[in-house]
Amino acid sequence: MDQIITEKRDGILRIEINRPDKRNALTAAMYQAMADALNAAEADSKVRVLLIHGKSDLFTAGNDLQDFLDNRPRDEDRPAFQFLRNISRAQKPIVAAVAGAAVGIGTTMLLHCDLVYAAPSARLRLPFVNLGLVPEAASSLLLPALVGYQRAAELLLLGESFSAQTAKDIGLITAVVPEELLLETALAQAKKLAQKPAVALRLTKQLMKRGFRAAMAEQMELEIGHYGELLGAPEAKEAFTAFFEKRKPDFSKFD
Repeated sequence: MDQIITEKRDGILRIEINRPDKRNALTAAMYQAMADALNAAEADSKVRVLLIHGKSDLFTAGNDLQDFLDNRPRDEDRPAFQFLRNISRAQKPIVAAVAGAAVGIGTTMLLHCDLVYAAPSARLRLPFVNLGLVPEAASSLLLPALVGYQRAAELLLLGESFSAQTAKDIGLITAVVPEELLLETALAQAKKLAQKPAVALRLTKQLMKRGFRAAMAEQMELEIGHYGELLGAPEAKEAFTAFFEKRKPDFSKFD
């Protein structure tokens, strides 16, 4: 599909989110394409590194909410959950280049990337609670472990946007680089990784993640269960209705 562009060259599989007219918002079909690309990369010995980036000056505004409501991810095999599982289980290094909006999955997926470079324009946000939902991608486990409970609570409970520099300060991204050098920098680092011993690279990644792997899988399943339950709850319905009506949601009527 032309909204997810893949290119394999020099041992690097590039996955480009290409829907700039919709701020690179993700549909079920786009999630499926990315999940399939990750799965194929793991099985392809010629792929040593993955590079994920967005089209133009955007990473992704998160879910396309209309498509999201039309294809609600209630069961565990939905494309969005396939993508989350595949990126969380990936054995090969993943590099990300982030500019502009990085909302929801645009931020949580970074917890599963190994090197993340962001432009000063990057604005990250975890709006799940504001939508009447819970976090995903095991971010409710990984983010507190990375930045501490209080900082994670600020990001997840308030759901406010934060800058690339803040993301760098809390350890969520590797470096902030000028926007005109963003993709060039990420690609250069991916090339460095692609030239290293593949087995040693994969095993080192596995060892670093070993202590979290079982807990991460369990947390992700818990999140998926709560996510599915909350999608049909009154608070989520109010949040989505307010979004489409371009007004502030009113949760005061719910206990």
